[in-house]
Amino acid sequence: MVHDLIAAAERVADEQAFIRLLQLMARDWEDQRQKELVMPSSPYSAGENGWESGSIGQFLESAATWAEAAPPAANSAPDVSDAWRRAAMILVAGAFYECHLKADTVLASTRS
Repeated sequence: MVHDLIAAAERVADEQAFIRLLQLMARDWEDQRQKELVMPSSPYSAGENGWESGSIGQFLESAATWAEAAPPAANSAPDVSDAWRRAAMILVAGAFYECHLKADTVLASTRS
């Protein structure tokens, strides 16, 4: 679900945590896909787990759009863990950006 993925992305500080996030996102996506087979959502709303993106193309476009709309803080000193966390937040935003999240909400998480 949305909040679980955001929380997992906020904990990403290295490659292993990033991989765990990717695995969690894959399981969440598959869970939603299975739910949609049983009872499809409206094409005008998010899926059961909150995913807006119905294809890899939509997902990547949403992630890129969010990343451009919510650039990293200019005054923060970059370090390796921040780069992993930023990448994680971009991916999570790609799943939900269109409907459920505002750039400011997710961006605030990347500054922690």
